Amino acid sequence: MTAAAIVPPSPLPEDRKVLLSRLVEGLDGNSLWWLSGFAAGLAQGNPPPSLAIIPGGQAAAPAPQSRLTVIYGSQTGNARRAAEQLAADVEATGLPVRLLRADAYPTRELATERLLYIVISTQGEGDPPDDAIGLVEFIAGKRAPKLPQLKYAVLGLGDSSYAEFCGIARKLDTRLAELGATRLQPAGEADLDIETVATPWRSQALADARSNISEAASPAPSNVTPLRHASTYSAQHPFTAEVLSRQVISGRDFKGPAYTRYGVADKWVHHLELSLEGSGLHYEPGDALGIVHRNPQALVASVLAATGLNGDTEVTHDGHSRPLSLWLAEHRELTRISRPLLINVGERSAHAELARLLEPEHKAELTRVFDDHQLVDVLRRWPADWSADALVSTLRPATHRLYSIASSRKRVGEEVHLTVDELRYDAHGSAHQGAASSFLAALEEGSQLPVFIEPNERFRVPADSSRDVIMIGPGTGVAPFRGFVQERAEIGATGRNWLFFGARHFNSDFLYQTEWQDALRRKELHRLDLAFSRDQADKVYVQQRLRTRGRDLYDWLQNGAHLYVCGAISMGKDVHAALLDVLREHGGLDEDGARDYLTQLHTEGRYGRDVY
Repeated sequence: MTAAAIVPPSPLPEDRKVLLSRLVEGLDGNSLWWLSGFAAGLAQGNPPPSLAIIPGGQAAAPAPQSRLTVIYGSQTGNARRAAEQLAADVEATGLPVRLLRADAYPTRELATERLLYIVISTQGEGDPPDDAIGLVEFIAGKRAPKLPQLKYAVLGLGDSSYAEFCGIARKLDTRLAELGATRLQPAGEADLDIETVATPWRSQALADARSNISEAASPAPSNVTPLRHASTYSAQHPFTAEVLSRQVISGRDFKGPAYTRYGVADKWVHHLELSLEGSGLHYEPGDALGIVHRNPQALVASVLAATGLNGDTEVTHDGHSRPLSLWLAEHRELTRISRPLLINVGERSAHAELARLLEPEHKAELTRVFDDHQLVDVLRRWPADWSADALVSTLRPATHRLYSIASSRKRVGEEVHLTVDELRYDAHGSAHQGAASSFLAALEEGSQLPVFIEPNERFRVPADSSRDVIMIGPGTGVAPFRGFVQERAEIGATGRNWLFFGARHFNSDFLYQTEWQDALRRKELHRLDLAFSRDQADKVYVQQRLRTRGRDLYDWLQNGAHLYVCGAISMGKDVHAALLDVLREHGGLDEDGARDYLTQLHTEGRYGRDVY
């Protein structure tokens, strides 16, 4: 465990401290790094003449017609990384470029843009990432200007297991053309294997930038030294963390005859504590931990059985030779299915039913297949003649998983904690399991696993610690709020903390119950509202608790509280609807006014969502 950094007393007078607090409130990490460099430049007697170009948060000095603007909207970091790579490629050629997160882009500048690239992900059933909600609404709305002088290109990131694959990218691409802009290349639509589409799209984008930016244009001089700590660990090069402990925190009956005994449960939630000692990895509450998992042997065996293939068969693909069983265990996606996979299966199996499902008019039926079929279900339902080579080339590369971090470094030191819901269910006549959750649930003390940090800069405790926070986290969605409460207690935050938690049963599903009770006693948590849906005849959910507490909820928001939601996408939609009801009832707003209120909270950085 490392010693805490010693911060010298502030030399600022009290009125300047207040102004500084207001200035930094709501700024993301990129903006704060820029501000620190700006101040350093002033201290050295070199005031920057303009905003300098630094990775991740840029505004540019060149005239609009002599520079490229790259905007990204990202929920889990993939679109941000793709945009950063694009901007770095452009900058390496000597061309002027600025890179902006969507919520940092001044929409008034759209009318004067000449060259614009947008990299954006699509969430769930066709929703924009939280940081792009304002920009998407602006471009789609009546206030959007005509853009006859704009040239643009859009790269979309998504997951083809959802019906609205890259839906937001398609809508932006179409809308910009409707506004009179010139499309430089067709919208890229990247699936989970992002680089397959992103690499050629980026190459064309770079060529277009070269031909459309004046040769006389040159980047603004950089007066600010970036101070950002760049981790050497990533999904491609993870850190090997050691498991310090793992324990089941659901399924125990906390009262009655089953006390201290685990019985039949419909949830298996695990609390994991991992060591980051020696990694140099840093995280903030709200960030996610990336897990590079190995597919459980049972999953591998089921795929081999469904295809009739031998796991020892050597397969060469993309320059690598491995046994088929190793390809399936470590390098291929075995649970999530995609439309390209189903198309390939349809071609090999020649099943009329699958061909029918893939027709546009049967989208609803196909969506149900995506919802409840794993790879093995597809292989069993529509059997085909597979070779080992064909199977490996058809399956998508394995993708890492992200888990909300459930701790604060200020309290746990060089550790990181996770709350993992182990996926187990029966479907189509057989037992099913989640790939990553089963991998994590099987780890014992001393086990090792590859990890990396995925920052989530829009899901942070308020910079102003006097602000109140409202946290809505049913089930394992409560994980980041454990970190929030720890963090605010450690920094001595004076703002109040209000948690809404929901689950099926009080006795078996009240995650971290004793910790919340202790936090209430210590005044680290000030309000706790609970909803256990199956403990009474009429089901009660968190969104109903929000409506019941609507008056207080509205008053907290009016007084500057920050609002956070974490959990399943469907829950996030229900909570959003409940918040709209609260604003209409207690704020006297109409439907449009309530929507605008929440959009404004997003814009101000006071409404953070981590939904999955």
